[in-house]
Amino acid sequence: MTRTITRSYDNHETASSVVEQLEAAGISSSNVSIVGRNGDSETNAAEGAGIGAGVGGAAGLLAGLGMLAIPGVGPVVAAGWLAATAAGAVAGAAAGGLVGSFVKEGHDEDEANYYAETVRRGGSVVSVRAEPEQEAAVEAILDGATPIDRTERTAQYRKEGWNRFDENADPYDRQATASGRIAQPVI
Repeated sequence: MTRTITRSYDNHETASSVVEQLEAAGISSSNVSIVGRNGDSETNAAEGAGIGAGVGGAAGLLAGLGMLAIPGVGPVVAAGWLAATAAGAVAGAAAGGLVGSFVKEGHDEDEANYYAETVRRGGSVVSVRAEPEQEAAVEAILDGATPIDRTERTAQYRKEGWNRFDENADPYDRQATASGRIAQPVI
């Protein structure tokens, strides 16, 4: 039975490198997803909810990177099945599109809210659908890039008063994202 394995990273470059390593190890790009904030834009999700044009020039999954505006997160770059699921939820005006995408893939509500909040705060998430015989290799690659410790980061978020991802909250702007991923958004 396929298991979804997900890790979060503080920047898109690390997450992209992980995707490249997964593909080099023979993990099909159809089983890999990446989603992360587009830190160069301050566009509110309400100003452009939907999918933008595809970007990227590398082979594999990263060639299919596209822009997506997610409520509460803002503009993100995303590719893979997770991006397609989130895009469908956003296009259908489903509440909690990103959270719902993670839950649909087998994550519990707490994990799903953490991953969505991490993207909101400027991080990136890589998620892999792995067969049992692939799990050890996938985890070694994901963990080899020093992912964020979910327990520690969740504790930091909660210390600030965070309880769950709020799709109605304003997305972080560049300044808030650059000043630290555990600071409140600048409004």
